[in-house]
Amino acid sequence: MHAMMDALVVEAPSRFDLRRVPIPEPGRHEVLCRVRAVAICGTDTHIIAGEFPGFWPKEFPFTPGHEWSGEVVSVGQGSADLGWATGDRVAGTSHAACGVCRNCVEGRYNVCENYGRDGLHTQYGHNAPGAYAGYVVHSIKSVFRIPDHLGFDEAALLDPAAIALHTNVRGGVRPGDTVAITGAGVMGLLVAECARAMGAGRVIVVGRGPRLRKARELGYETVDATAVDPAEAIRGLTDGLGADVALECAGVPDTLQWCVRMLRRGGRCAVVGIPMSDVALPIQSMVLDEIDLVGVRASAGEMARVIPLVEAKRIRVADLITHRYSLREFPAAFKTFVERQDGVLKVIVHP
Repeated sequence: MHAMMDALVVEAPSRFDLRRVPIPEPGRHEVLCRVRAVAICGTDTHIIAGEFPGFWPKEFPFTPGHEWSGEVVSVGQGSADLGWATGDRVAGTSHAACGVCRNCVEGRYNVCENYGRDGLHTQYGHNAPGAYAGYVVHSIKSVFRIPDHLGFDEAALLDPAAIALHTNVRGGVRPGDTVAITGAGVMGLLVAECARAMGAGRVIVVGRGPRLRKARELGYETVDATAVDPAEAIRGLTDGLGADVALECAGVPDTLQWCVRMLRRGGRCAVVGIPMSDVALPIQSMVLDEIDLVGVRASAGEMARVIPLVEAKRIRVADLITHRYSLREFPAAFKTFVERQDGVLKVIVHP
């Protein structure tokens, strides 16, 4: 008989329950890890609601979860030869790409040309089983060792921190830049932390409510989107020029339009928020003003770079954790997160 574990199983859109399921076994160049902490991500809520049908996931039932940390308990064939051992403390990322397509060879494995093809590309918690469970199997390409003194709760935020760093890289943030960020949720705040770590001269967060107050508490300039026109406010704070870089973290059509309008000529915009509908943009002025607009998908090599920044507290992930629940309490954890109850930012679930 297989050993069993608890796992969150989404039976159908917005229908989930805790089940006893077999503990998976690691294959070649994989590791089996005990999950110590998993963080609820905004993307999880869309996956659980079935808003990416046939894509994330390919089908139900499904176990999501991709922001996690834990420890290796078993290594698959070939993993030990590459330095992996039981007891290793690790944090996971979602992508295990093919490694041989042109994008992978050039380091852009997050946009692997074989995305989603069985046996070639896996994205854990999206199109393959994730970490809302007692144990999870990952490719050794998508786990990273963490420092002994970094807590598991904080380490679960390394994946979104790496995405935040990638957002800044894609936006071309340079020392001394004025960076405007739309969205004061966890991703927006992590993006702000990374912008400051990369040497931005000014970091201005656009948002509203308690989350904007949190940005102010962390030391950032803020713009209340409910009180002023955000684009005009950014221009007012920059002598009419606009920001050098705008980083869009809300995934709302209005915020993306604000970003384009708040940039100076030659400015750069990176979008990590995923809009759920089409967005109208002023293409003529974007062409004439040479505005760069790029998308951001997960991270591409930033995990190893973000770990020392978190370890040194230059990226303050612990300040963003507001709630903790057990996996058996997932319905309450999910409700708290989705309904933004009690000043929630990041929710940690302990299997």
